[in-house]
Amino acid sequence: MLTHYDLMLPLLRMMQNENKIYSLSDAYSELLKVLDCSEEEKNATMDDGRNIIFYRLQWAKTYLKKAGIIDYPRKAHFQLSKVGESLDLSNLKSLTPKYLSQFESFNDFRKLNQKTDREMKLAEQKIAVNNEELTPPEIISDQSKLLKDDLKSELLDLIKTKSPQFFEKLVVDLLVTMGYGGSHQDAAQAIGKTNDGGIDGVISEDRLGLDKIYIQAKRWENTVGRPEIQQFKGALADQVAKKGVFITTSGFSKEAIESAKKSGIVLIDGDKLTSLMIEFGLGVQIERSFHIYKIDQDRFDEDNF
Repeated sequence: MLTHYDLMLPLLRMMQNENKIYSLSDAYSELLKVLDCSEEEKNATMDDGRNIIFYRLQWAKTYLKKAGIIDYPRKAHFQLSKVGESLDLSNLKSLTPKYLSQFESFNDFRKLNQKTDREMKLAEQKIAVNNEELTPPEIISDQSKLLKDDLKSELLDLIKTKSPQFFEKLVVDLLVTMGYGGSHQDAAQAIGKTNDGGIDGVISEDRLGLDKIYIQAKRWENTVGRPEIQQFKGALADQVAKKGVFITTSGFSKEAIESAKKSGIVLIDGDKLTSLMIEFGLGVQIERSFHIYKIDQDRFDEDNF
């Protein structure tokens, strides 16, 4: 059965020949015409009825996006990027993790997924981790983490395309969902109003408003450094504030983290932000769920009858 890596090269060759915008369904239909596989493989489905090639094509598309080879010009559509248009595919037999590792954005994606060299080697050799190495629950756990990390990456990319005002509203929704700020209306009135020396908003720590949390929210690409933390720290001191949260879509430098620790400032970077969104169900929805059952030994204890 073709893997998502097997699908990448024929997909890219097809896209270079046509040079147009595709929906996933269109790409799937056209790709089936050129794939070197049997009708049985083309029609194979998963337990839930989804076509396996269609499902793996989704992952092929995701990996190519992470490598910067394709772009998403609009919702649910994709096309070749400038990088993808310039690739010479003529002498390639397949696209492997090693080939994709030449692209910095793909390496960043690999780091996010925390793949080990051994795992990448297994993927490149098309060897699945089998039951002799991992138990079925461990395999499910590993794949669940991979799906979650990919979702976090997509969430962050999407957030970065939105306006600063949208990001502030997103911060409000997250904090309220986590139990801070009372109501959405109360929290919305607090965020984006102060703009006082590095403070973007003030929100109640509890529904009674007994304590306040001062917030800095930055939709940034660049790493937040020590100067930004120092500015926020100074703003907190001016307000005689005890608690502050600095939220960003990027990350924090080592110096920024050390400075925040000394001041009791909580830092939430892009990775933590998207983790919290998934944990509290904000901006995401459940596609599928799995239940692992075991024997209820108490039910078969004759002393209980």
